[in-house]
Amino acid sequence: MSPDSGFRPPPSAFDAIVVGAGPNGLAAAITLARAGRRVHVLEAAETVGGGSRSAELTLPGFVHDVCSAVHPLARSSPFFRELPLEQHGLRWIEPPIELAHPLDDGETAFVVRSVEETAASLGADRRAYRGLLGPVARRWELLLDLAGPFRIPLNPVKTFQAGSFALRAIRSVARLTRRFETPQARALLAGCAAHSMLRMTEPISGGLGLVLLGSAHAVGWPIAEGGSQRIADALASYLASIGGSVETGRRVLTLDDLPPRRASLLDLSPNSVVAVAGEARLCPNILGRWYIRQLRRYRYGPGVFKIDLALDGPIPWRDERILGAATVHLGGGLEEIAASEDAVRGGRLPERPFVLLVQPSLFDPSRAPAGKHTVWAYCHVPNGSDADMSEAILGQIERFAPGVRDRIIGRSQRGPAELEADNPNYVGGDIAGGLQDLRQFFTRPAVRLDPYRTPDPSVFICSASTPPGNGVHGLCGWHAAKSALRGVLR
Repeated sequence: MSPDSGFRPPPSAFDAIVVGAGPNGLAAAITLARAGRRVHVLEAAETVGGGSRSAELTLPGFVHDVCSAVHPLARSSPFFRELPLEQHGLRWIEPPIELAHPLDDGETAFVVRSVEETAASLGADRRAYRGLLGPVARRWELLLDLAGPFRIPLNPVKTFQAGSFALRAIRSVARLTRRFETPQARALLAGCAAHSMLRMTEPISGGLGLVLLGSAHAVGWPIAEGGSQRIADALASYLASIGGSVETGRRVLTLDDLPPRRASLLDLSPNSVVAVAGEARLCPNILGRWYIRQLRRYRYGPGVFKIDLALDGPIPWRDERILGAATVHLGGGLEEIAASEDAVRGGRLPERPFVLLVQPSLFDPSRAPAGKHTVWAYCHVPNGSDADMSEAILGQIERFAPGVRDRIIGRSQRGPAELEADNPNYVGGDIAGGLQDLRQFFTRPAVRLDPYRTPDPSVFICSASTPPGNGVHGLCGWHAAKSALRGVLR
């Protein structure tokens, strides 16, 4: 059954109801449906997708990604790879350059699929880059196997390889970049690590940067033809083809309002889980009360301020080679990026924010009218900030592309409050589903052997606030559904 906001299921129709039709909610539903369970998804918005949606945010005919835009984790997700999503309309586009990072001296650091080719472009850092990123790219499948709840591989070889990576991954960017001599190499790692919203001096910031940079070599940084909405639409279409159903425009205020079911899987942030499931349901005993306290104390990370632009031509980059990349990092070198992220983590606005920018219409003409272009960009801000960072973001673009303001014909901007109003999972504008520092990396959303289970054996959490965290990969929903199948739905 295709998504239909008018659908009303009969009582006792389902084994499970999933609340939230983001990639993780849809992944949970698909996993259950493939196991022969009757499953129904409820989504508050009028369209499926959550963080994987697209809309005409500026002008008619200009398709912008509402949140996620570039998808290395979706392309390599072991869950997504099990599904025939191409048969349901999903097409990947990979630009010739995975990432561009311009610097003030006129030099630009580029990342392409080949580790060797990228390393060669870094001159004196050729060997250091190859030695650091080569193993990540070669062992990408192992890293994906470990994505989820913490566990130690049973295979001794894999255990050794995982341990070897962990020794590097636990380090900060500040430590890892000591091996580099060139500002280009240091900027590449710092820019990728900044996606984590951690300080460059914090443990595991370096590891998160290695994973993201390594993904560019292992699977590329593709965009979805037609917009990120196509990913969610393909998931919903496949779910319908195997007997699942989706109902949009249905906000769930309490689980008591749902029809009878054996399990509820919640693609919600921890605070929303408490509100929807009810404290009494999650507090059957002392352990339950401790669980509730953990959910209430769950820490959310910095927010984002996002702008979308409609342009009457491509961005006039000073270095025209940047037009070969969909993803561009703007923020100067390591020191400037570190200062920006340090300010945000300290609750202050950065003077020169680190900006993540995507120019998808250069490679996907369906995103804009002929000769026109779309631009997606955001910077980090303190959680819940009400500051308008649009001019600061535009200033960073203009710094490397003089004259870009003259090409703007439409603009949309949203801060943390607007982002959270659009998607309540983005608490305070935190699009990552919670802070992913060392303390909370292994305890999302609470300290439990099975992070997807709650004290109520029929209620599970499947949002990005569970391992392995944020990103359009469906793995949180996949693992949560498998947990339900081992338990109440076995």
